[in-house]
Parts: sequence; C-alpha cells; structure tokens
Amino acid sequence: MDGVISTTIRCVGGIAFDDQGRLLLIRRVNDPGSGRWSLPGGRVEPGESDETAVVRELSEETGLKVIPGTLIGTVTRGPYEIHDYACEVVGGVLTAGDDASAVRWSDAADLEALEAAGELVDLLFVTLRDWEALPRT
Repeated sequence: MDGVISTTIRCVGGIAFDDQGRLLLIRRVNDPGSGRWSLPGGRVEPGESDETAVVRELSEETGLKVIPGTLIGTVTRGPYEIHDYACEVVGGVLTAGDDASAVRWSDAADLEALEAAGELVDLLFVTLRDWEALPRT
C-alpha cells in the first residue's frame, strides 16, 4: 500500500502504585486533557522501544525511576494509541515536570472523588476499573 501514511501516534503510559497501594497520577499541562489528572506517559519517540519510552516519560513527568513490566492494556483516544504498562518504582523523588503541573499518589477514595468532580481525563476511571488496576486502598 504505497503512499499510505499512518495517522496513529504511538504512546505509552505507566501504571504505578506506592507501597500503600495508591496510584500515581499527573495533572496534564497540555492537551489532550489539559488541567485534568491522568496516568503519566507520552509519545514513543522514533527508534524508541515502549520500555525506554515509559522509563523516560515517567522520569520526565514525575521524577521517579521505574522498571516497566507487563502490558496492562491499550486504548485509542483520537489519534493516540496508548499502551499502558505496570511499573515498579525503584527510585527518584516525586516531582512534577515536563507535561505535569502536579503529581500525586491517589487512593481509592481520592480517585473516586476526582472522577465524580470530572477532574480525570475521559474514561480513565472506567478503563482502570475494567483492567482491575484501581488503587488497592
């Protein structure tokens, strides 16, 4: 199929929990989802593996060092195909950076409150629930 150009943008996200079972979230600076809470992540750069992109994106957005693990699920949001991976936090200092205006660890009650207030990016809560990846506390 000569001349066919893919309009899909490959992205990755990290699903990380602290030792209390709280989920790592960032407040997005840029669209899509500007001003709303989301999983940390972003575009896979040319020549980059998903694993490398997850490590880079989480470091840039949260200050944390992670080891990516299992692919938890994939979603398509507009032109973005997002592959979300389980991540183990192995170091760093939680700090907002790059595309994040804030970072936080969110327990179950906090995540539900963010969802009820419309402060999560579209479909995040439902997707995490379907993947059985909600905070454990």
